[in-house]
Amino acid sequence: MGHDERVRAWRPDVPGVNEVLHAHFTHHAYPAHTHGDWTLLLVDTGGVDYALDRARHQAPPRSLTVLPPHVPHDGRAALPGGFDKRVLYVDERWLPARLAGAAADAPHVADAQLARAVRALHGSLGRRDDLESESRLAFVAERVVAHLDRRAVRERRDVDRADHATARHVRDRLDADDRTTLVALAAELGTHPTRLVRAFGRAYGMPPHRYVVGRRVDRARRMLLAGVPTAEAAVLAGFHDQPHLTRHFRRLLGVTPGRFRAA
Repeated sequence: MGHDERVRAWRPDVPGVNEVLHAHFTHHAYPAHTHGDWTLLLVDTGGVDYALDRARHQAPPRSLTVLPPHVPHDGRAALPGGFDKRVLYVDERWLPARLAGAAADAPHVADAQLARAVRALHGSLGRRDDLESESRLAFVAERVVAHLDRRAVRERRDVDRADHATARHVRDRLDADDRTTLVALAAELGTHPTRLVRAFGRAYGMPPHRYVVGRRVDRARRMLLAGVPTAEAAVLAGFHDQPHLTRHFRRLLGVTPGRFRAA
């Protein structure tokens, strides 16, 4: 990773905002991963090329992108100079799960006023003015919901209902206990582990183990933001040890846990 990759992250005292991330990336490319939260991505300079649910998209400068939870996406710089981004990770108190399909279909929100509102929200978060931030977030969330509500929510066309139900069951069980084995899950459903892996991959664009790693990295970054020592966070998040966490953390976020925590 080059020295021009910069990351700053913190968890504000705003209900429903689990993380704020400001970053500049030139060379780092995110592999496919998911988040348990909604992601509001504001691109300030450059541009981001990314795949969401296996469809390619562009996030141009000064644009707002809304990524739904649990839908795999990757990301890389669209231009040689890299990009600057500001990200909010918010939970379903602000954006309901029923709108995930609409966001997956069309994540780019073409609304200049909304993009300005998100920039103003980041400004208040930077000043640690929590009441102002919550008020601004309420406006942002209301406007995002209005955009998504106007879009038709389609059924996933490439997954039949049985496979989709299987994949959802696997995901729910992994969210509850990510040490669950595929053999145990297959026994629960009366099927073969191979079918589970195929159904999960068709539904979420990645195998179950990569989903679990992404969820563990999410847990670790929340603990790092809360001040938990890196070695302790690694074990609590489900990794074998700190080097195991560091390898996956750098792969997903482009920085080590130590640099992320220091930022």
